[in-house]
Amino acid sequence: MSRDQSYPFPEVFLVDGGGGPQSNVQTPRLVPCWSFPPAQERARGSKRDRGCMGVSPGLLMVLLLLLLLVFAALGLGAYQIQKLKTQLAKMEKVRSFYEPVSNEENTDNRPAAHVIGRLHSDESRKTLKWEPHAGRAFTSGGVVYRVEDGALQVNETGLYHIYSRVEWLFNQCPLPEFIVHSMFVRRARHPLPLPLMEGRGTGHCKEGRGWTSESYLGSALQLQKQDRVFVNVSYPTYLSHKHHAIFFGLYKI
Repeated sequence: MSRDQSYPFPEVFLVDGGGGPQSNVQTPRLVPCWSFPPAQERARGSKRDRGCMGVSPGLLMVLLLLLLLVFAALGLGAYQIQKLKTQLAKMEKVRSFYEPVSNEENTDNRPAAHVIGRLHSDESRKTLKWEPHAGRAFTSGGVVYRVEDGALQVNETGLYHIYSRVEWLFNQCPLPEFIVHSMFVRRARHPLPLPLMEGRGTGHCKEGRGWTSESYLGSALQLQKQDRVFVNVSYPTYLSHKHHAIFFGLYKI
């Protein structure tokens, strides 16, 4: 038996049933083997459908979104904690400013005092009153702050350095012609106050703008026992409310 060598596939022979009548059943068509994809390529295709490390792309996207939400929550929490720390630091500064200094830390018993400005109900009063205990304010060595009239009273005769600073804030023009900052003393057997120092100032401002002025007085003066020193200002309603801007003090040299 011979076959055509150019035909690449083996020949198929049909055998009848021993010369009997042939069946009408059609011969099934054979599908060439090259029409099926290789098994290795099908396996690769199924792996590609699974995504990275066998996980589907949809699941990877969900995991990525969850991670982003977690990091966003952590960042927001860190920001809130930092904000609370900043607020606590500011509150601590305010508390330390108003916390009076312990007398046990003051080892120098020299006559001295330093008081700072405060708000009071009678803002039209030209003789100022002070805060003797808040922040860095103190009295020592027999110097007494008189709450009823705002004076610093000394209990020793001697040479004292006396000083005071005030600050005005004017919100609009026209301004007063001048402003006055003065200090005086009331002494026993003297019915009238004795002037110690005085400063006058004028200001220049543009229409529609605010204006600020300040005055500082300081000098070495002789005081007697039981002398009471006061500070007077004009236009007290325009004084600044900053504690470090308005103060009054003295100490024995």
